[in-house]
Amino acid sequence: MFISDRWKDFEVLYAGDAEKYERWGDVLLRRPDPQAIWPVFCEGKAVTWDDIPNPHAVYNRSNSGGGSWRRLKPMPSTWQISYDSLGKELKFIIEPTSFKHTGLFPEQASNWDFTGKLISEARKSGRDDIKILNLFAYTGAATCAAAAHGAAEVVHVDSSKGMITRAKENIAASGLADSYVRFINEDCRKFIEREIRRGRKYDGIIMDPPKYGRGPSGELWEIERSLYEFVSRASMLLSDDPLFVIISSYATELGSAAVGNVLDLTCASRFGGKTVSSELGLPVTHMDIGLPCGQTSRWTPRA
Repeated sequence: MFISDRWKDFEVLYAGDAEKYERWGDVLLRRPDPQAIWPVFCEGKAVTWDDIPNPHAVYNRSNSGGGSWRRLKPMPSTWQISYDSLGKELKFIIEPTSFKHTGLFPEQASNWDFTGKLISEARKSGRDDIKILNLFAYTGAATCAAAAHGAAEVVHVDSSKGMITRAKENIAASGLADSYVRFINEDCRKFIEREIRRGRKYDGIIMDPPKYGRGPSGELWEIERSLYEFVSRASMLLSDDPLFVIISSYATELGSAAVGNVLDLTCASRFGGKTVSSELGLPVTHMDIGLPCGQTSRWTPRA
C-alpha cells in the first residue's frame, strides 16, 4: 500500500462502521467511507460513533440519492490546509460539498511526492523543459505538485468549469501563479486526440479517471470498457524520454493489477521499464491501521 503519512494539516482519526472521522486543519468532519467495514475502535475497544466527540459536521446520505452536511459546531464554509511535498509547500482550499467530498483527496499525496521527486531529479540532470499532462485533473493538487517541483509546463484538463476554477485558486494559494500552467476545459478524450494530431509530447502523464461519466457532448465513459483504449491513445503523447505515467482509480471493480496490466501493455511494451501497482492508503491515527482509498499504478521507463 502506498501510504500518505507525511501530512501535518490532515489526518484520519477514526474509521469504521462505513464512516471516517477526519481532521482538516482545525475542522473535524465525519463522512461515509464504504471501505471502513470494521467497527470503530477507541483505546482498543469497539465503540459507537456516540462515544466519539462530535465533529464540526457530519455528512448524512439521503434515501433519494446524494445527501447533506449536518453542522454540529460553528465552522467556516471554506478554509486552507497545507502539505509539504518534499520541501515544496502546497496549499489547498477545502470546501465540503453536497457530494460528501471536500475538494481534495489527501491519499494522493504519495503520488504528488513520487512525481515531484522524478521531476526534480530530471531537472538536476539538466532537463529544463519538462512538460506534464494532468487528465481528469479535478481541483489540481497534482498540477500544483508538478509545477512546484519545477515542471516547465503543466497542462491541466478537466470537463468541469467549477473544478478548473478551484484548481486556479489552489495554484494561486500555493504561490505558483507565475508557473506556466494551461487550464483546458474539455473532454479528456477529445483533448488527447487533438494533441495527437498536433504532434504534442509530454514527459509525464497523470490521470484519475472516474468510474462513469459523460463528456460535454454526451460522450459515454465507463472505466472498464474505456480505460485501455484511452491509455493507449494517451501514451502516444509521451516524449522520447518520458518520466512516468500514473493512473489512479476508485472503481472497486478494478484491481490495481488490472490497471497495471494496462500500463504494461501500452507504455512498458513501447519503452520498457516497470509498473508498480498498489492500493492508496491513509493511516488511521487512533486505531493503528491503514484505510484503503482506491488504487494507483505507476509506470516508469527505468526498472
